[in-house]
Amino acid sequence: MKTKDIDLKDRLIFALDVPEVAQAKDLVIQLDDSVSFYKIGMEMLMTGQFFPLMDWLIAQDKKVFVDLKFFDVPETVGRTINRLSQYGATFATIHGNQALMEKAAENKGNLKILAVTALTSLDRGDLDDLGFKCNVQDLVISRAKRAFEAGCDGVVSSGLEVPFLREFVDNKLIAVTPGIRPVNNTVEDDQKRVIDVATAFKSGSDYIVVGRPIKNAADPYQAASNIQDIIKTCF
Repeated sequence: MKTKDIDLKDRLIFALDVPEVAQAKDLVIQLDDSVSFYKIGMEMLMTGQFFPLMDWLIAQDKKVFVDLKFFDVPETVGRTINRLSQYGATFATIHGNQALMEKAAENKGNLKILAVTALTSLDRGDLDDLGFKCNVQDLVISRAKRAFEAGCDGVVSSGLEVPFLREFVDNKLIAVTPGIRPVNNTVEDDQKRVIDVATAFKSGSDYIVVGRPIKNAADPYQAASNIQDIIKTCF
């Protein structure tokens, strides 16, 4: 399988999921050169300073992943993606059906669109409650195929399903994997379908998203650096 031309340091995306912008900036400064790619999402949106923070991150020569999982009628999402593409972010997430994904892809400009397959906080019981009768693997493969056909650049997928994406969907599709724990997970949290760093990349992930294992570490810089060291051994 051909490896995509991605800077090794960019393969780690830190989830900047904190309640205040000042706290976010403190973390970015503390992490320094150990992280070059940041995900900002709904919690940061509610500060009212989402876009100033994005501008600040880009000014610090950082890449930005806008994780707002846009979901609305296709025309509205298309116009939203078009505006967002002017801010300099690298990735943005969407939910949605074929028409929505196609409209987002039509308006993305230089922004890369990632379709969400199945949230890593969902397990089989959750999918049953939502009315999905197929298994998680089949759901992820189906959504990934449709995203690729619609012109999306990639998907957000648990590392547990990435090997099947690589088997059934074009390798050009970017696979971004959240729910990452540096080693085998023993911590109780809301992520149910998790995987460790090395396994994620060996399974075919292009990027990993890591939050709490770095944020809650005694030394976040060292925690991120340790993950970067693991990544180097995978390529």
